[in-house]
Amino acid sequence: MSCRLEHANITVKDMDEGVRFLTTAFPDFQPRGGNTVEIEGGQKRWLHVGTDETYIALESITPTTESDRKPYRDLGINHIGFVVDDLEGVISRLEDAGYETGDLAEEIYYRKRTYVFDGNGVEWEFVQYLTDDVEKANVYQI
Repeated sequence: MSCRLEHANITVKDMDEGVRFLTTAFPDFQPRGGNTVEIEGGQKRWLHVGTDETYIALESITPTTESDRKPYRDLGINHIGFVVDDLEGVISRLEDAGYETGDLAEEIYYRKRTYVFDGNGVEWEFVQYLTDDVEKANVYQI
């Protein structure tokens, strides 16, 4: 059985910021459908941003919702990683748009990567593999 990730669903404070970040990182990502629904205490908006084959589902935060979740300490997703062909291009687009990118880690493990927080506080990882050899790409310790 093979599989692929179709989408991830993320709750964000600012829907427009989520769209700006994703379309900056991935110029081929575009809003592709969404809606606003009535909920207790207000409205909730959702929007799919991506391509015909993959997307990120953004969902607006419920107005009264607060969270004290600590990433890497409490339950929940800590970051989402994307494989890219041109990591320097992604970094350049994000920096030009005002995002602070993390250090570029060029690893001996046949890949380079960086982590970036968007304006909603969501952490994203971007990784570029430097080999087509699956065994080398999946080395974690030498």
